[in-house]
Amino acid sequence: MILSKHNLPSINGERIDLPQQDIFSLPEKVLQFGTGVFIRSFADYFIDKANKKGVFNGRVVVIKSTSNGDSREFDTQDSLYTVCSKGLENGKIKEEISINASISRVLVAGSQWNDILRCAHNPEMKIIISNTTEVGIQLVKEKIGTEAPSSFPGKLLAFLLERYHAFDGSAAHGMVVVPAELIPDNGTKLKQIILELARFNEVEEKVMVWLEEHNRFCNSLVDRIVPGKPAQPELQKIQDALGYTDGLLSVSELFSLWAIEGDEAIKAILSFAQINNGVVIENNIDTYRELKLRLLNGTHTFNCGLAFLAGFNFTRDAMLDKQYGAFAANMMQEEIAAAIPLDIDKEVKSNYAHQVIERFCNPYIDHQWISITAQFTSKMKMRNLPLLKRYVELHGKSPERMTAGFAAYLLFMKPVRVENGRYFGKVNEMEYPINDDAAAWFHDCWQQHDVPGVVNAVLANVELWGMDLRELNGFADAVLKNLHQMMASGVMQVVNAIENKEMVF
Repeated sequence: MILSKHNLPSINGERIDLPQQDIFSLPEKVLQFGTGVFIRSFADYFIDKANKKGVFNGRVVVIKSTSNGDSREFDTQDSLYTVCSKGLENGKIKEEISINASISRVLVAGSQWNDILRCAHNPEMKIIISNTTEVGIQLVKEKIGTEAPSSFPGKLLAFLLERYHAFDGSAAHGMVVVPAELIPDNGTKLKQIILELARFNEVEEKVMVWLEEHNRFCNSLVDRIVPGKPAQPELQKIQDALGYTDGLLSVSELFSLWAIEGDEAIKAILSFAQINNGVVIENNIDTYRELKLRLLNGTHTFNCGLAFLAGFNFTRDAMLDKQYGAFAANMMQEEIAAAIPLDIDKEVKSNYAHQVIERFCNPYIDHQWISITAQFTSKMKMRNLPLLKRYVELHGKSPERMTAGFAAYLLFMKPVRVENGRYFGKVNEMEYPINDDAAAWFHDCWQQHDVPGVVNAVLANVELWGMDLRELNGFADAVLKNLHQMMASGVMQVVNAIENKEMVF
């Protein structure tokens, strides 16, 4: 039995949170750019929960922006899909299974652009959400015409211009735009791009005023681990238990946080926040951003190379290992928390770190270290360089565990084979992909230098880091000693030595 509106009455609702029929007649209030498992298990998850409680009472029109593919997978299931959330909450196992009915329809930008523009004429549609990956929020100078623009900002501008003309520039019909891309100040950056693109298209001054003053672009921070559709054996097991098949099923952790910058007017429009503890709307979200960016993302980045090269496939495997788990926890509590470049209460940081550890240990989420290594270099620069600098400023020396993480990053970024422009490293006779824009540079660097030369060249690359990392007191020597030790004895030897206080720099 395939999941669909027709088959809903045949599904056992004792274990599954099912939608009622009246949800399917709710008006469309949200335009969403992105069909991926994350946004469907995050923003659409919050909207669905609110609808089922009789709050918000609106559905989502989703735009599929990729040039290939269609909406058949959604159409077959009436845009219904299952979100299975499971994990540890205060040390206890908790599970939540819900059939999500928030999406009314999926429109393909390449073939249904006029249908998308018609949505701009809907007075009840006041919200735009996006999750187009970090690369999506980029300026592409293109002329807005009758066809779908190539870039996400181009499509968004075209929609807003249609909205302006549909309601004669009414201030009351501006949109609330909430990007969910993982970049700092995503709303501010998207607005700047929209305005620049509008100027490139020589938009009238009165339209420019409407774009800038009557559309609210909200910075937001998203936080939820969503591995997506499980591998076939696990998927089959879940579907057998549910009693139906679902090509859009996704698995996520229980924890969820959507911090959005906004005032009371934004709260009124994003009313789904009222019944979702995971949605926080405040005038300033800097604290949420720093905690997540440093203690969760920063810990991921410092550890992904280390843990992977040490032989751990999943985050939980490393965190549940007595020695490695202690190493990662101490890195968070003793080094990262102390170096966060924002004044945050110590207890708040400690509580968040404990929460992150519990999430990392979730036995029901297959979060792979190798997937976290994607774009390793840019993550190291954005998430962790401020931590290294701040720690050295505070203590006059390099942090042991973060430095070990950086050394493992250099070792991970040692390609041993190139094929069709793709780079591969090797650990324990097993090859792994290096998915990083800097992979070619690292390949040449490792080819041209011995180990000390590699460390010197990487740390001295101001173009890569925005500064000379050799200026950090003791950092270059500590990285080199760690890297030598890892290459000679293995990563775990370094981890054990640090936790046993055997490393002396």
